[in-house]
Amino acid sequence: MFGYYVQLGLRSLRRNPVLTLLMVLVIGVGVAASMTSYAVFRATSGNPIPEKSSQLFIAQIDNYGPDSTDNGEPLNWLTWRDATALAAAHRAKRQTPLYPIGVSVVPDQPNTMASPARGYAVQADMFPMFDVPFIYGGPWSAADDAGQARVVVIAKSLNDRVFGGVDSVGRDIDLDGHSFRVVGVTDYWDARPRFFDLDSKHGFGDLGEIYMPFARAIADGLEPAGGNVCNRPSKPGWDNFVHSECLFVTFWAELPDAASATAYRQFLHDYSAEQTRSGRFSWPPNVRLRDVMEWLEVRHVVPAEARMGLLVSAAFLVICLVNVIGLLLAKFMRRAPEIGIRRALGASRGAIYTQFLLEAASVGLAGGALGVIFTALGTLCIGAVFDPAIADLVHMSLPLLGLTILVALASTLVAAFYPTWRASRVQPAWQLKAS
Repeated sequence: MFGYYVQLGLRSLRRNPVLTLLMVLVIGVGVAASMTSYAVFRATSGNPIPEKSSQLFIAQIDNYGPDSTDNGEPLNWLTWRDATALAAAHRAKRQTPLYPIGVSVVPDQPNTMASPARGYAVQADMFPMFDVPFIYGGPWSAADDAGQARVVVIAKSLNDRVFGGVDSVGRDIDLDGHSFRVVGVTDYWDARPRFFDLDSKHGFGDLGEIYMPFARAIADGLEPAGGNVCNRPSKPGWDNFVHSECLFVTFWAELPDAASATAYRQFLHDYSAEQTRSGRFSWPPNVRLRDVMEWLEVRHVVPAEARMGLLVSAAFLVICLVNVIGLLLAKFMRRAPEIGIRRALGASRGAIYTQFLLEAASVGLAGGALGVIFTALGTLCIGAVFDPAIADLVHMSLPLLGLTILVALASTLVAAFYPTWRASRVQPAWQLKAS
């Protein structure tokens, strides 16, 4: 009987091709708008490091007092002094200060222009903390951190550009006129939103090509290539800037459980209280310790346009489904005489339900197929609305394809319930008398 009902449904759809095409088009457009908006929202609101996001915490300390906070919130960065003090305390399983840097990569070949490369000054713990994958070598050692060693980890893209993609571990690379030894090459690493640096392209840009020991970057005078605040101007010169109250370093700690997070939060409070007692601060301790997802929420990483687009497209889909309900109702009720005859010949209401829902499902599948095409086109055009860094994250994938068809099918079946119910309530006697 199932095959028979499918045949009846398809025959009915062919009987009214214009109405059928209109329903398919309405469903396809509505679903595509929703799925395109969902793809953007999913890309911008996803968990960048799901295996460890609840174990990685950013530390904040109020360095400027209540007059400089945003509704009581400390600023996003720490001073060099505080970041190095927290790192030296070793109160976390792993920890790293971090700030963005920019360098010029000087090639070995003569008559070749230097190229810029962006990266981060970090400590060795950063790599296992953030689960950074390597294709060659690995991170430098804690001794390299302490000794300000001229070592560096480079990304695969830079290794391809400078060394032709071969294993470059042990080779030297010229950065800003200084020779650094390559100790590792990272594989492609897609931790976006880039939770540890949300100030450059709102966290959706690339993840950098250079990773250098924090102390070495400070010693070489590499200025921050990202966010910094200096409400208390320092004297001229790099050393004065570093040792001032200027904020430019973020500090991340790996805390494996709730107890260690609570203990570290208390440690931050005690550290800030000590600065107050010493006269450096003149306000009570005001500290924060947030994990990755809390930090993304506080920083409002998801663009407002993505949230609004998702709501508007969902409302548009509802409007499309209301129109589909009307079209299906008109289509089904036009066949009331046919339904009356079938009921008089013994067809149950369940059989009517099955036939008409299968017919609606056929429309939903066709609308889903059209929706996949429109969704693919929508993902290609995202760059016209959003930042290119966000547009690069949005693409048609098999899960999105499957979800598009599923939403189209499910929404069409939901829309078909009322018209199908009305069709099943047709009275056979009245229809036979009218005929």
